[in-house]
Amino acid sequence: MTCRRHVLAGIAAALAVPFAFSAPAVASDLPDLGGKTVVVVTENAYPPLQFVDPKTGHAVGWEYDAMNEIARRLNFKVEYQNTSWDAMIQAVSDGQYQVGMTGITIKDDRKEKVDFSDPYMRSQQFMLVRGDETRFKDAKSFAAVEDALIGAQPGTSPFYTAVYEILDGNEQNPRIKLFETFGATVQALKAGDVDLVLTDSVAAKGYVDSSEGKLKVVGEPLGTEDFGFIFPKGSDLVAPINAAIKALKEDGTFDALNKKWFLDYKMGG
Repeated sequence: MTCRRHVLAGIAAALAVPFAFSAPAVASDLPDLGGKTVVVVTENAYPPLQFVDPKTGHAVGWEYDAMNEIARRLNFKVEYQNTSWDAMIQAVSDGQYQVGMTGITIKDDRKEKVDFSDPYMRSQQFMLVRGDETRFKDAKSFAAVEDALIGAQPGTSPFYTAVYEILDGNEQNPRIKLFETFGATVQALKAGDVDLVLTDSVAAKGYVDSSEGKLKVVGEPLGTEDFGFIFPKGSDLVAPINAAIKALKEDGTFDALNKKWFLDYKMGG
């Protein structure tokens, strides 16, 4: 996961929307999948989209709430499983799972392996740094600080943004330190092992709000990207899930989720 994305222009609108799934689409408006089980895989490492709540030990987040509501509207049961980010797209492509969700950016090269849903969220990448950082204030000044390091997951949008939009286009640049999970990059940032993590505003807001001033965002957004769920090529789940996404956007459910997870929820740790 990975970072990935105009964000939530819907956040402001969400303030006016009470959180409740009180406006389900009329039954005839959406397909009925007959109660079948759908295996959905995620990483649980990308707050607040999906993560393990340190207070409860339960997997929670925006994507869980959204997928559970999609399942309710379409009448299917969700079986959640977990895998790492670097294995996810290939595993879904191979048919090991029916749906993948972990803030996956819709990209043309990925479409060669998997089918995407319609976008359910749009966001932008921002520069997350320690709260006392003064050496740089944007991408250009970061690049000029020769000993400043970036933490990223290989193969993710933040990795490629770091390589091609901030640094010199060399994917082996030693200024990029690689980590297995997004959470590990943030921990490295807090510990002083790296100096910058690129993340979309979704995760950046959550980390900054819960950091008690130890983290902040600097600079301008570095790109706009859309998130989608992924499916094996030719999946018959794409059309019904797209119909549900459309319904949840139109009836305010996604706005309510934005309020719940990006404004009201305070992440621990």
